[in-house]
Amino acid sequence: MEDRRTHADRRRSVDRRHSDGGHGPGIERRRVSDRRTIEHLRKVVTITGAAGQIGYAMLFRIASGEVFGENVEIDLKLLELEQALPALNGVKMELDDGAFPNLASITTTSSLDVAFGDSDWAFLVGSVPRKAGMERNDLLNINGGIFTGQGKALDKNAKPTCKVLVVGNPCNTNALIAKSMCKNLEEKNFFAMTMLDELRATSQLAQKAKVSQNDVRNLAIWGNHSSTQYPDFYHATIKGKPATEVIADENWLKGDFISTVQQRGAAIIKARGASSAASAANAAIETAKRLSCRTPDGQWFSVAVSTNAAKHAYGIKKDLMFSYPIRSNGSDWEVVKGIEHNDFSKGKIKASEDELIGEREAVKGLLPK
Repeated sequence: MEDRRTHADRRRSVDRRHSDGGHGPGIERRRVSDRRTIEHLRKVVTITGAAGQIGYAMLFRIASGEVFGENVEIDLKLLELEQALPALNGVKMELDDGAFPNLASITTTSSLDVAFGDSDWAFLVGSVPRKAGMERNDLLNINGGIFTGQGKALDKNAKPTCKVLVVGNPCNTNALIAKSMCKNLEEKNFFAMTMLDELRATSQLAQKAKVSQNDVRNLAIWGNHSSTQYPDFYHATIKGKPATEVIADENWLKGDFISTVQQRGAAIIKARGASSAASAANAAIETAKRLSCRTPDGQWFSVAVSTNAAKHAYGIKKDLMFSYPIRSNGSDWEVVKGIEHNDFSKGKIKASEDELIGEREAVKGLLPK
């Protein structure tokens, strides 16, 4: 376990930086003086699989203050397998060398209890990748054991308000397993990442319409982070107009668009010989930012949440982690209500729901009775 600076050293650094004007534009000019305020402005952030490609790509953006704000000090707790700790120590050296003003401490460990101690945010990135000849159910059960242990450690050690984002695949059901182990954490604070799918779909619509990606709004992902996910183009907008008006080719939208988004991960593996890393890290960062900030009026974003916490919105069965269009007020979230689906959309959403029910059945031996 390694800590880069003491609390007292960090406190003097914060006071000095705010008193001598050493801050960039847009940073709130305030003196962090009393202990209670300093503790309020600190977050303990846990990342599992931190020496892997996704974790590595996330760490420096979190340390920079991009995710939780430039006034928030970050205590990083980085978890790896015992045999990967030397590599993780190299990552720590790079974080040290970045001299990030917001980075208060770095802990490297192979202990679940240490990694999740007092966590405010936990990014569960590490998981076993699918290998040739491996069935999906095999992968579910192998990773199920990992997320059972991590869920128990979260329940024992993390703050009751801890937010948990599962990135390691199959992320929806891994999140379900971890959540089911926790009695002290609220269901509403467990999430599985579908932002990568949303961003992939947004890019495809922007390219087809020959517009900036910033012009595409409200492309929601429904269901599972898998080949059954449904990227809902019917309710997306492009420059404020329905996407179906800007892109009149409905055959492309129902066909190549959906299949490209659903199979994008496989295409990347085929092209680069490895699964998505930088784009997955970016999507995890984007998810945390959107959950931590107020969603602009009239907009939404995608993340998988507990259907129990979502009160079975849109008739989705209980005890699943299902991706919906979500709005956040910065501390809590809600499913966007009142979206009407045609028969095509209903069929796609039902197929993804059925797959998630099947995954839950495949791991039912790992879930509490």
